[in-house]
Amino acid sequence: QVQLQESGPGLVQPSQKLYLTCTVSGGSITAHYYYWSWIRHSPGKGLEWMGAISYGGNTFYSPSLKSRTATSRDTSKNQFTLELNSVTPEDTAVYYCARISWTYGTSWYLGFIDSWGQGTLVTVSL
Repeated sequence: QVQLQESGPGLVQPSQKLYLTCTVSGGSITAHYYYWSWIRHSPGKGLEWMGAISYGGNTFYSPSLKSRTATSRDTSKNQFTLELNSVTPEDTAVYYCARISWTYGTSWYLGFIDSWGQGTLVTVSL
């Protein structure tokens, strides 16, 4: 069974960069056809999908965060990462990494999250 674990700083100063790592065990991040995603939850905004990186290394971002977000991976360590630039207190949230699986029909595909990390609280403050 795949397991995901987030790691990173719990406190980031405004205007700085947030950097998080998700370490995956029990499955490879290059395995077809999974996507590896970042999602955050804050009391004011609820759940927000931020971006993802595919098994092949292609990246996808939320339009609202695209200008500040980057995700990458280290296949040798079976990890993927999130960078969020120019953080503000509004970026305070619990950040989750997750795995996206796919189901499909004759003319459609549906992605769904089948595994979550436990989440890590990031506070943006002086």
